[in-house]
Amino acid sequence: MISDPEAFILANTRLQPVPHAPEISLWMADELTPIWRLTEEELGEMGVPPPFWAFAWAGGQALSRWLLDHPEEVAGKRVLDFAAGSGLVGIAAMKAGAVSALCADIDPFCGAAVRLNGEANRVALTFTAADLLEAPPPDVDVICAGDVCYEKPMTERVLAWLAEAKARGVRVIVGDPGRTYFPKTGLDFLAEYRVPTTRELEDQEVKRSSVWAL
Repeated sequence: MISDPEAFILANTRLQPVPHAPEISLWMADELTPIWRLTEEELGEMGVPPPFWAFAWAGGQALSRWLLDHPEEVAGKRVLDFAAGSGLVGIAAMKAGAVSALCADIDPFCGAAVRLNGEANRVALTFTAADLLEAPPPDVDVICAGDVCYEKPMTERVLAWLAEAKARGVRVIVGDPGRTYFPKTGLDFLAEYRVPTTRELEDQEVKRSSVWAL
């Protein structure tokens, strides 16, 4: 049971700039294991997924950098930050001139993380904890998805859902650092970055991460 997710975040993270998008600061943890253990204690259960909201993952950093450098892609448009985590990509979209950014994530801490990070960066974000994969893609102009190819079954569900959005005329942009289940076909390459990270999160301290359009 989460008594006060905002208080938990403020007590266990610190506001710091995103390495590859320093225009943005997020409430982030310094180490994975302690915040993961504390999250399990706060939720009162073991084996919960990693606290993705507490870090700026490589794919999301690459996607955010690309949006900040190519504001014409989202300026004046309605953006969905799918599997938003911290809300990093939604914040980048708003800073690039999006008219709205809806952050979606089913993690019970993400709503609070998105609120705090939006306030820290002086942008207005909206949030939903609904599992968007259970319904048709929402009515937006652009869907951004960073680091969504961790597990095979989930990747297949997400890609099918994103393909449905693309078929409806939605622009779909994906950031990924070469995850195992990232598709090899059906995407247009947009950019590649060398994203600073840590060996605790990744297998190297600088992760080559790419941005693609479906």
